[in-house]
Amino acid sequence: MQAAPNAQLLLGVLIGVSFGLGCAEVVRDNAAQTLMASVVEPYQLERANGRLWGAETTMNVFVGPPLGGLLVAFAVALPFGLNAALLATAALLVFSLVGSFKARGADESTSTGWRAEAAEGFRWLWGHRLLRTLALMLAALNLLSALSTTLLVLFAQEILGLYEGVWFGAVTTGVAAGAVVGSLLAERIATRLGPGAALSLSVAGMAATSGVTSLVSSPIAFWVCGLASGVMVMLWNVITVSLRQRIIPDRLLGRVNSAYRFFGWGFASVGTLLGGVVVATLSPLLGREWALRTPFLAAGVLGLVLLAIAVRTLTTRRIRDAEQGSAAESAVPS
Repeated sequence: MQAAPNAQLLLGVLIGVSFGLGCAEVVRDNAAQTLMASVVEPYQLERANGRLWGAETTMNVFVGPPLGGLLVAFAVALPFGLNAALLATAALLVFSLVGSFKARGADESTSTGWRAEAAEGFRWLWGHRLLRTLALMLAALNLLSALSTTLLVLFAQEILGLYEGVWFGAVTTGVAAGAVVGSLLAERIATRLGPGAALSLSVAGMAATSGVTSLVSSPIAFWVCGLASGVMVMLWNVITVSLRQRIIPDRLLGRVNSAYRFFGWGFASVGTLLGGVVVATLSPLLGREWALRTPFLAAGVLGLVLLAIAVRTLTTRRIRDAEQGSAAESAVPS
C-alpha cells in the first residue's frame, strides 16, 4: 500500500532533476557556443565546431547508453553517481581554463538587467536580415523534424516491425553516425561549395531523406536514411553556428545566441505536438500505416519549400557580405 506514494515521490524527484538538468544544459550549450569564438580564430570555427559536436555525439550515443546499461546491471544508482562525478570533473575543467574571455566592448558597469539584455539580443537578431532568415529557417526545420521524429517508436514498431528495444536503439544510431561523419566533413563541404550552396544542400538533403523515409519499410533503408540525414543536419549546424560566431558582436553573442536558439527549440516543441495530432486525425481516414508515414512525407514536401527559400536568400554572396560588414564594424575603434 505504500508503494504508490513512494513511486509518486520518486517520479516527482526525477521530473524535477530532469528539468534542472535541461535548464543547465541550455545554459551550458549557449555558453559553449559563445566561448568558442574567443578560443579559436575565425577561420578555424567550422573545424572546431565540427570536432566538438562529433565528440559530443559519439559520447552521447555510442558510449553513454551502452555504458549506462552496463552499470545498471551492477547497481541502479551507479549511473547517476558516475554522471554526477563526470559533471563535477567537467566543471573543474572549465574552471581550469586559462585566459580572459571577456567580450570586446562589454561594459559591466552599465549592466541593465537580464530582461533588457535579452530584449536587446532579440532586437539585434530581428534587425539583422540574414540571421533573422536563418533563425526562421531553423524554426521551420526543427518543427518539421519534430513532426516526424516524435513518432519514431511507433514507426519502428508498426512499420519496420521492430518490437524489441535493442533493435530500435540500433536502427536509430544512423542519425548519430551521420552526425559524426558530418562533423568531420562539414568544413570541407562548406569550403568546396561555399556556405550558401552548402546550406542549400543541407536543406535539400534533409527534405529528401524525410521523403524517402516515409516510403521505406526496411530497417536497413531506414538506417541509411538516418545516416544521410545526420550528415545534412550537422552540415547546417556547423555552418550556421560558425557564421553567428563570426558576425555577431562579441558583447552581444551570448544574448543573440539565446534569442536565436529560442526559435529552434521553441518550434520543435510545436512540431512534437503537431506530430501526434496529425497521426490521431489521419488514422481514421488513411489507416494507421499511412497516418504514421504522413508526417515524414509532409516534412519532405515542406522541406522543398524551405529549399526554394534557401536557394534565393541564403547565398554565399550575402553570407560573405555579412561577414565583411561585421569585420569592418569590429575594426572601428570604440
